[in-house]
Amino acid sequence: MNSYSFWNNKGGVGKSFLCFVAANEYAHRHPDSDVYVIDLCPQANVSETLLGGQKTSPKPMKELLGKKQRCSIAGYLEERLNSPFRMIDSVEAFLSQPNKYNKLIPKNLYLVCGDNLLELLSEPIRQASQMQLPQDAWGKVVNWVRDLCVALTERSSGRDATFIIDCNPSFAIYTQLALAASDSVIVPYTADDSSRRGIENVIALLYGLGDSTISAYAKLSFSRKAREENVNVPKIHTLVSNRQTLYDGKPSKAFEAMSKMIKGSVDSIYKKQRSIFTFPAKPPSGSVIDIPDYHGASIVSASNGIPLHRLKAGPHDVAGDRVQINQDPLTRYKNALSHFVERL
Repeated sequence: MNSYSFWNNKGGVGKSFLCFVAANEYAHRHPDSDVYVIDLCPQANVSETLLGGQKTSPKPMKELLGKKQRCSIAGYLEERLNSPFRMIDSVEAFLSQPNKYNKLIPKNLYLVCGDNLLELLSEPIRQASQMQLPQDAWGKVVNWVRDLCVALTERSSGRDATFIIDCNPSFAIYTQLALAASDSVIVPYTADDSSRRGIENVIALLYGLGDSTISAYAKLSFSRKAREENVNVPKIHTLVSNRQTLYDGKPSKAFEAMSKMIKGSVDSIYKKQRSIFTFPAKPPSGSVIDIPDYHGASIVSASNGIPLHRLKAGPHDVAGDRVQINQDPLTRYKNALSHFVERL
């Protein structure tokens, strides 16, 4: 079982689209494996894209969320709330196959659909984690999504199972469930100072590391509890510099300067604590994946639910407007994202 969460404490860095790309390309390249997308963001953007995008996703979303037992992550969490400290007998009711609704999606890709009800469930889940008995109530509740991954791995019956988990930017209890289920965390960022702060918060919240003010508070919560109750904490796998602005094939000076600052900030943590990184042999700045900005391609792909390996140059319809995808920038974009997927 390999599990990857996509998270930055800052929103708007393209994590949901990277989830969509990673899941589809990995499933396409590994047809003998099962890829499970678990959408733990209340906005459910990756679910909508997998189910066909803006035009066709409302119908299947309504179908999945309209069932008596919601076929979604919220349906699973509701069921766990009924018996917080015992795993349920079957998870099949919460699983869907996007290919049934969007024929462009590989058949070996499965979805635990996102759900806006997730936000409303946050408080009862938090309360369950704070029960006085059993003494390890917090650890048991925070492992609910890891329990789901274990059950889905068993469902795969010997086939390799890979999990792609989309997280909400906030560090709500459902984000903690997502991260506790992950072996690795992939951190997309854009070259701005708020992304730098978001990455610093990722490191502080997961590991209690940072400057004296940040770490003093961070150590009081998740990182401390995880150590005390032996809850899994993912390691930082890859930083993805997303939507990189290029001029003549090179990053713009402003973009490069801010990206350099972000890389330096992460490298300074690496020098103090290498063990929090998946690949501790070299500084994380040396393996940052740079994704050039090609807004047209990402909009066409996300709006129409088209996996990257199926996206072709030429005219495309987006909400009734014609969008042109040109071959050369599309090739550069695909190559960069392909390099990213190869690291999984």
